[in-house]
Amino acid sequence: MYPENTLLAFEKAAAIQGLTGIELDIQLTKDGRMAVCHDERVDRTTNGSGELRNYTMAELKKLKIDARDGRWEQIPEIEEVLELLETRLKDGLKLNIELKNSIFLYEGMEEKIIELVHRKGLQDSVIYSSFYARSIERVKEIAPDAKTGVLDTRVSDCLYKLNGGCRADALHPFWRGMDLPVERLRGLTVRAWFSGHLYPEAPTGGRLDLAALEKIGITDVFLNEPEKYL
Repeated sequence: MYPENTLLAFEKAAAIQGLTGIELDIQLTKDGRMAVCHDERVDRTTNGSGELRNYTMAELKKLKIDARDGRWEQIPEIEEVLELLETRLKDGLKLNIELKNSIFLYEGMEEKIIELVHRKGLQDSVIYSSFYARSIERVKEIAPDAKTGVLDTRVSDCLYKLNGGCRADALHPFWRGMDLPVERLRGLTVRAWFSGHLYPEAPTGGRLDLAALEKIGITDVFLNEPEKYL
């Protein structure tokens, strides 16, 4: 309903009653600022083009994101998001921050985001996730008590990374990647992510069977339109 990774979307999401948390993605700009954006390129979501890492934060702020209601949004800086959500986060809302460093390593991003989160006193409200297991390991080295989730397509690959020593607290697989028997997953937090719209398996109007997902070991879900389920 609202453009992804924008202050407008986060404001609307935070107002949904019963929502456990919000997920977003961060990357580093050319001048070392933490921008909130999913893709490594800005082409899909803005009127600009090129890799985000080649823009300064000031340059990113000049790009426009169509809010489809006559308004324009901008790529936010993570500080702006934390300020917007601070009250809700301190009241129990969770924020999953995905470190988008599986393609570009963005050296030092772990230190930057942990320092900011701790400075704002929000460490109990944040979960850090990444496809790059070394990044999760680095988060744990900096902040041993930090909550983390390791991402991959298959839950078996998430578990492999966990057993490899990244010390993640949860597995974050694609929902269609549940390739292990539920017995292997008992006692583990498994937060499944989706792509596309609300009904990825039945775009014509069906709903996800959350009870069926729970039976195969999924404990939490990341959905683009959670308000339809709450």
